Amino acid sequence: MIRSSILAAGLLAGASTASVAAEPAPLPPPFEGYYQPQGVDEIGLWREDDESERRLAASPLVIQDEKLSGYLKEVLCRAVGDDRCGTARIYVMREPTFNATMSHNGTMRVFSGLLLRMRNEAELAAVLGHEFGHFESRHGLNRFKAARNGTDLLAWGVLLASMSPSYDARRTYESLEISVYGNLYRYGRDHEREADLLGLGYLNRSTLAPQAASNVWQNLMGEMEASAVARGLKKPKFNAIAFTASHPPTSERATYLAALAAPEGAGRDYGAERYQEALSAWLPVFLEDQIKLNDFGGSEYIIDNLAKDGWTAQLWHARGELYRTRGNQRDLVNAVEFYSNAIALDDSLAAAHRGLGLSLFKTGERTRAQRELARYLELAPNADDAKMIGMMLPKEPFQ
Repeated sequence: MIRSSILAAGLLAGASTASVAAEPAPLPPPFEGYYQPQGVDEIGLWREDDESERRLAASPLVIQDEKLSGYLKEVLCRAVGDDRCGTARIYVMREPTFNATMSHNGTMRVFSGLLLRMRNEAELAAVLGHEFGHFESRHGLNRFKAARNGTDLLAWGVLLASMSPSYDARRTYESLEISVYGNLYRYGRDHEREADLLGLGYLNRSTLAPQAASNVWQNLMGEMEASAVARGLKKPKFNAIAFTASHPPTSERATYLAALAAPEGAGRDYGAERYQEALSAWLPVFLEDQIKLNDFGGSEYIIDNLAKDGWTAQLWHARGELYRTRGNQRDLVNAVEFYSNAIALDDSLAAAHRGLGLSLFKTGERTRAQRELARYLELAPNADDAKMIGMMLPKEPFQ
């Protein structure tokens, strides 16, 4: 815990002087090989993880795409090195939120929502490296031991307090309780900072641009702010921290990751084209899942962010879906424009014709709507909703 506290202080000091000069994150220590659990507690934890991984492998939430999971493994190896990445097994889960985890036994779970939010290989490598940093430093094991020691202390404390009739004893126990929980949360935040530092150290020595690590958190703040504004809520305070926060403030992470990235890495490869190619088959699915979250501001921010590398038919279609499903009349007018842009880029995109036809129906352009829906059925005659869409068409063929 002391080591982590010193580390946090150093990171914060580096962040505050980012504009002056900050030493890049140090290179990771030499790889010591795959760690074997020792003692009853560790062996028990590893066994639980092994059983959890067996269930995970058969879970319908896991995307069974060998090509996709193989690509993620390549990115991890590019970030942390071939020797280290051999200890990890990656599972991509169809879950549209931003998250990734790594267990004691080397099981890495990557959510599809995280993949949707990355713009290039370097950003993905930053997140995978962070999770691997937790694994290599055995943070999960250390937190387990700290939590057990803390709860043991509280158990003895409440027993002693119950044996004392004085009010001061009870008040002392309550102070102890706050102190123990506060230290456990702070301990977790220090682990996150340490994993950030390790992940950046991997990137600093890799062939990818380490500056991408800060971009991940900058984009996340942009999404959260857009989501709050669209909901009519106050803008989040990215520099504030709650007593029970499990992670450091987002703005703090973005700042020190930018300050500690190796300056010579700015000109390195970001791998944007490789990333887009690897995700191309799944991007429409991940966009559809995101839109179903009913988070208009956040979803629009993600689509606009992806479009910074150029608007594609899929992105225009996703934006059309976002506006059509919100369903205001003014949204439908915008949706018609977005679907039309998608079709102009790719007339064979059946879903764009469907969305355009349904939007035109609701804006009163019935004849044009039926032509678009007919085109949809022409391109996708076996679609699940083919019968329903067919009922919206005239019985006589178009002239």
